[in-house]
Amino acid sequence: MIDFSVPGETQMVLDSVRRFIKEELAPHEAEVEEIQQVRPELARALRDKAKALGLFAMGMPEDVGGGGLSAVDMCLCEEEFGFTKDALVRRAFGAIPGSLVNCVGEQREKYLFPAVQGDINIALGMTEPNAGSDAAGIKTSARRDGDDFILNGSKHFISDADVADAFIITAVTDPSKGAKGISAFLIDKGTPGFTVGRVQYMMGLRATNHSELVFEDVRLPKAQLLGAEGTGLFQALSTINKVRLGMVGGRSVGMARKLMQMSIDYANERKQFGQKIGDFQMVQAMLADMATEIFAARMMVLNAAWETDQGMDPREKVSMVKYYASEMLGRVADKAVQIFGGMGYCREMPLEQLYRDARVYRIFDGASDIHRVVIARSLLKNGRQSL
Repeated sequence: MIDFSVPGETQMVLDSVRRFIKEELAPHEAEVEEIQQVRPELARALRDKAKALGLFAMGMPEDVGGGGLSAVDMCLCEEEFGFTKDALVRRAFGAIPGSLVNCVGEQREKYLFPAVQGDINIALGMTEPNAGSDAAGIKTSARRDGDDFILNGSKHFISDADVADAFIITAVTDPSKGAKGISAFLIDKGTPGFTVGRVQYMMGLRATNHSELVFEDVRLPKAQLLGAEGTGLFQALSTINKVRLGMVGGRSVGMARKLMQMSIDYANERKQFGQKIGDFQMVQAMLADMATEIFAARMMVLNAAWETDQGMDPREKVSMVKYYASEMLGRVADKAVQIFGGMGYCREMPLEQLYRDARVYRIFDGASDIHRVVIARSLLKNGRQSL
């Protein structure tokens, strides 16, 4: 039997994270939602406070200055992150692309260590207008020109592009090799020919801004190549399982837990027809469904995270987690609005914001439909061994 009990050291970290969210982040949620940004001075203050408590870059390896948390521990922290706004989490605890560990030599001094220390922000640029879930379908190209590369193309929906100092960009260096012809490059904001375009404002996740990137004959020295040529997609995919487990699986569970508690509190307070609405069987059924689905998703997240920590490759299970947890969150959010009734649809209640935020979890890091295909293909190829 897998032991999911929380060790004392991990519990201390979780307690610190909960307290930090309650005391340092929650008071700023309304402002961030309204102005759709985290003020630079607030971002710096939150980062510095988190660093002082050892809560910054918790998921990065210890040997590069990170917290070195395991996949299980990081998923437990991500649950807590689900109780506040994504933008505040990014600024306080860091949003560092895992593939940055592939930096070598001077790259480590210029990009890796400063990012882990919170001195610079680095964003990952993969998604393109015609390549979302199909990460191998990108068209941005980097052709050889002597010892340099000439980068042309565009990206969109790039998180944190508006606050990033540098970027990791995937580009096709050898079209004949398909996915193995994609490389990754480090590129500084302000590089000639590189433009950070308009912010693409979203329905939810306000202040976690997404932007377009445009590359017009951007000349990059070979020293800006991250890892070996042709390994760009592999680098991204090798770290994405932990992202899907934590930022989607764990975060979905946390957000759903918050929605359920709000629904419980409201059901115990709101009266209709002379009694609490929590006494109505239909409301009780919705609460029971919420709790059951949250429990199931949480066990899925922790099981796949545990296998990851054991050196296993639970990629099919990660797809199941991403698919089920995000869909579960959508169902819980919908039931919460139903329990709150008209007040759940009202902007003066935080539920309306959470309902909008929840919707995108079924889309980013591979849409639910794509993960169902991944799961089904594995079953058809490997049978029940996929489980």
